[in-house]
Amino acid sequence: QRLNSAVHYTVGCLCQEVEEDKDVQFSKQSIAAISEITFRQCEIFAKDLEMFARHAKRTTVNTEDVKLLARRSNSLLKYITQKSEELASSNMEQKEKKKKKSSAAKGGRTPGEQEAAVTENEDSNMA
Repeated sequence: QRLNSAVHYTVGCLCQEVEEDKDVQFSKQSIAAISEITFRQCEIFAKDLEMFARHAKRTTVNTEDVKLLARRSNSLLKYITQKSEELASSNMEQKEKKKKKSSAAKGGRTPGEQEAAVTENEDSNMA
């Protein structure tokens, strides 16, 4: 019930934005109808995502399932793919930062620092 109310509220806000932007009016009945359709479609999406994951013998829905769901809308699929790649690269950057922090905290050196130290030792040995 709370979720349905949240969908109704969000649809109302979106309709209000469209009203201001396009100079049109939405009746309360049309907002309610859009809300109901949106809520039902979200339920269908949730069931489809669950079935995609189950078919792949997984219990967790992943981005590939969402991409499969969005396959009929090229613009949505492109957007989801782009955001997925951004998240993946952001996660990789965070993991690298954590690795560097943990190795620095332990007194270890990053691979670049190790290479610089070896070069310094070779230079001092040649002198």
